[in-house]
Amino acid sequence: MGAILLCWLQILPIGAQEPPRGQINRAPQVDMNSGFPRNEFRPGMVSQPVMRDSARVFNLIRDGKLYLSLQDAIALSLENNLDLELERYGIAMGDTDATRAQGGGTLRGVPLTVNEAAPGIGGPSGSPLLTTAATGTTPQSVVSVTVTDTGFIDETENSLDITGPFAYASGPPLPLFDPVLSGQLLGEYSSTPEATTTDTGNTTLTSASFTGNLNYQQGFANGAQISAGFQNTYQGMNTIYNVLQPYTLSSLGVTVTQPLLRGYGKDVNQRFIHIANNSRKISNYVFEQQAISTVFGVIRLYDDLVSLIADQHVKEETLAAAQRLLEDNQNKVEQGTLAPIEATRAQAQVAAAQQDLINSQGYVRQQELVLKNILFRDWGGEPAVHDARIVPTDTLTLDPLPTQTPNELVTLALRNRPEYLVGTLQLSNTQINLKGTRNELLPELDLVGSVQLSGLAGGLNSSLEQSLVSPLNSALPGVGGNYGTVLDQIFSGQYPSVSFGLNLNIPIRNRVAQSDVARDELQVRQTEVRLKQLENTIRNEVEDALIALQRTRAAYEAATLTTKLQEESLNIEQEKFDVGLSTNFLVIQYQSYVAQARSTEVAALDAYAKAKAQYERALGLTLDIHNVSVDEAHSGIVQRVSSPAIPPPAIPPPAIPPPAAPPPGR
Repeated sequence: MGAILLCWLQILPIGAQEPPRGQINRAPQVDMNSGFPRNEFRPGMVSQPVMRDSARVFNLIRDGKLYLSLQDAIALSLENNLDLELERYGIAMGDTDATRAQGGGTLRGVPLTVNEAAPGIGGPSGSPLLTTAATGTTPQSVVSVTVTDTGFIDETENSLDITGPFAYASGPPLPLFDPVLSGQLLGEYSSTPEATTTDTGNTTLTSASFTGNLNYQQGFANGAQISAGFQNTYQGMNTIYNVLQPYTLSSLGVTVTQPLLRGYGKDVNQRFIHIANNSRKISNYVFEQQAISTVFGVIRLYDDLVSLIADQHVKEETLAAAQRLLEDNQNKVEQGTLAPIEATRAQAQVAAAQQDLINSQGYVRQQELVLKNILFRDWGGEPAVHDARIVPTDTLTLDPLPTQTPNELVTLALRNRPEYLVGTLQLSNTQINLKGTRNELLPELDLVGSVQLSGLAGGLNSSLEQSLVSPLNSALPGVGGNYGTVLDQIFSGQYPSVSFGLNLNIPIRNRVAQSDVARDELQVRQTEVRLKQLENTIRNEVEDALIALQRTRAAYEAATLTTKLQEESLNIEQEKFDVGLSTNFLVIQYQSYVAQARSTEVAALDAYAKAKAQYERALGLTLDIHNVSVDEAHSGIVQRVSSPAIPPPAIPPPAIPPPAAPPPGR
C-alpha cells in the first residue's frame, strides 16, 4: 500500500506557490519530467505567474513620490511588464514543441504576436504639447472636447508572421521516435454444453486459458519501423483431440518495415525536429522583439512625461506673467493712468492661462497612469504605488547626428532586427515543409522483413488411446515439458519462421499530392515576397527615422532661437509699455507669443527625443544602447542597483548638455 501511495504522489501535479517579494524567479519554470521510469506519466508542471511587483519600486518611492530615472524605468519594465511575461511563456512553448518533435509528434506552433505600448498622452496621434500655431492676436485657451480616449491607453498587437494564414500539407506520416511498450494479461474460463460427446466424451466442453503478451514499437529517422512481440498462451480443454492437454504456446517475433521511396530519409522524417529547432529560435527572437517594443515604449512614454511636465512649467510661468500684468494694470487703473478695459483684458489673459495650466496638469496625470501600466504588474492593487506621483529625474538631451550612410545603417538593421531574423527562419521552415510535401508525391515502396521463433510444450492428453502415447511421446520435443521447455525452443531457434517482401502502393494520377506540392510551393514563394517586403519596410523605416532625426533636431534648434527672439521682443514691448509707448493689447499679444514659443520648444525637443528612440529601434539597437541584456529580460531579474536621484529642479535648465558619444553597433 505504501508503494502504491508513493507512485500516486509522483503522478499528482504539485501546485506552485508564489515566493515572497524580493525572491521571485520571474521566468516561467517548466518541468518536462524527462527520465524513465520515474516521471514518464506525470504531467509537465508550469510555475504560476507572479502578480506582485518587484521590490525595486518601493526603493524609489520617497514621501509619496516615485523618483524615476530612465534606467530605473527600464529596469522596472523588465521586471514587471506583463507583455514580457506573456512572451516568457512563448519561449517555454517553443521548448515543448521541440520536445514533442523529438518524440515523433506534429507541431502546435509558437506565438508570433508582439504587443506595442500604448501611445500615451504625448503620442503621435494627438499630442497636446503643441496646440496652436505661434500666431494670432487674441489670447486663447484650448479645451479638449474628448474627456478620455482609449486610443491613448490601449495597446496594439503586431504579428511577426509572414507565412500567411494557410497551413501547409502534412506530408508523409512521421515515425514514432518514442518507443511504445504495450502488454496484455487475460485469464478466461468457459463451460459450454455440447449436443454430442464426440469431442469431449461427455456433454460439457470446459476451457481454461491465460494469455500474456508484450509488444514493442519504435520508429527511426530513416523511416524504419520496428515491431517486436512476445506472445504467450496457456490453454487447457477437456477435448479428446488435442495431443497436449494442457499446453503452453509462445512466440517471439520481430518485424521491420523500411520505406524505400515515400517516407524514406532523415530530412523527411526529422523535418518537424528541424522546424521545431527553428521555432525555438523564433520564440527567442519574438521575445527580444517584445523586449525592444517594451523598452522603446518606456523610453517614449518617459520622454513624453518629461516634456508634459516641462510644458506644465511653461504654463505656470505664463500664468505668473499674466497675473503680474493684471496686478500692474489694476494698480494703474486705480491711479487713473490706465483705462479699466485694459485690466479686463489682462484678467481674460489670466483666465486663459489658468485653463491651459489645468489642461496641462491633467495631461501629466494621465501620462503617469499610462506609464505605470507598462512599468508595473499590479500598480492598482498596491496603494503606495497607485498614489505615488512620478517625478522624472532625467532630462532630454541632444546627441550627435549619425555619420554612417543610409546603406550602412540598413545593413546594420537587417543584421539586428529580430523581426527580420524571424522572417528568415519562417522562410526556412516553409522550405523544410515543402520537402515533406514533395516526398508525398512518391509511390509507397516498403521492404518488409519478419522473423518469428515459436515454442510449444505440455502434458499428453490422458484421453488419447494408450497405443498412441508412446510414438507421440518420442515425436514431440515438448511432450511432458513446461514453460522452460518453451523458452528453450524459442531461443534455440527450433521452430523459426522467416519472411521477406515488398509492399507497393502506386496512386493513379496522384492529383491530391500534386496539388499539395503546387499549393505549398506557392506559399513558399509568397513567403519570399513577404520577406522582401519586410526588408523594404525596414529600409524605409531606417531612412525615414534618419530623416526624422535630422528634421527634429533642426526644428528644435529653430524653436530655441524663436523662443529667444520672442522673449527679447516681449522685453522690448514691456519697456515701451512702461514708458507709455505701447499698449496693453500688444504686451498681452507678445506674452502669448512667448508662451507659444516656449511650448513649441518643449514639443520640438520631445519630438527629437522620440525620433532618436525610433531611430534606435529602426536599427535594432534599442537594447544595446540602453544596456539591456536579453538574458536579464528573460529571467525578469535585473542586477543593476537603483540609485534614487535627488529630485530635479522645478524647471529643467534650458541649457543642452554636451553631445554624447554615438552608441556602438551590436
